[in-house]
Amino acid sequence: MLVNATRMLLKARDGHYGVPQFNINDLEWTKSVLLACEEMKSPVILGVSEGAGKYMTGFKTVAAMVKAMDESLGITVPVALHLDHGTYEGAKACIAAGFTSIMFDGSHYGIDENVAKTKELVEMAHDHGLSIEAEVGSIGGVEDGVVGAGEIADPAECAKITALGVDFLAAGIGNIHGIYPANWKGLDFDALDRIHQATNNIPLVLHGGTGIPDEMVKKAITLGVAKVNINTECQLVFAEATRKYIEAGKDQQGKGYDPRKLLAPGAEAIQKLCCEKIKMFGCDGKA
Repeated sequence: MLVNATRMLLKARDGHYGVPQFNINDLEWTKSVLLACEEMKSPVILGVSEGAGKYMTGFKTVAAMVKAMDESLGITVPVALHLDHGTYEGAKACIAAGFTSIMFDGSHYGIDENVAKTKELVEMAHDHGLSIEAEVGSIGGVEDGVVGAGEIADPAECAKITALGVDFLAAGIGNIHGIYPANWKGLDFDALDRIHQATNNIPLVLHGGTGIPDEMVKKAITLGVAKVNINTECQLVFAEATRKYIEAGKDQQGKGYDPRKLLAPGAEAIQKLCCEKIKMFGCDGKA
């Protein structure tokens, strides 16, 4: 069932577990994630970047696909359809398209402009029953064209943003999109604790979940993180499973080239990974 993300994240915060955001890129991705979450009885947030939305021919197409798939698969767990790292215009477009949640990433603006734009979008989102995520202190690396320098968020700036009524907050604590380099210093838990204390216990978001050691993720959850984003890891396991299928020559056996067969190993790999992450985050059985 499609809902906004507020209630599921408040429950996660109070229950000390993490809700997964798995980014989706096409029908197979969406189906795999939904089936995994139904199997594990876990709430889920389906993240859609602006690039992925464009690839799927627009936000209206994505919203219609997710709604229809949710109904046709008989999904009983809470599902939020969420814009990931949205621009100001992209956030407004997703509100109009039928998303149930949005993220406005104003971290590349000065704090005053970030506040002004976030304030407007908070009012718009809440008027339409959507939840909204904001960001302070950019997430490092590049994801879908969004470039971040990886600054540690200022707790005072985080407090200004959360005072606007945002429902959950992404704050940079040394996390990075994509694959982490060998010399990565790890998450800054002191910064996370300061941000948690400054933001009145708002549910916090850990972007760049791929490659962060499990114990670090679990510790972040104890310090206020209620939402953990996974994207790159799904792409990696999909690519690996598809490569093995082709290198084994299975695409040349019978009708192995049929896209339903060709894409099946990758889709199954995503579903398996999602189940593993859900268990690690502690949200299995929390629907």
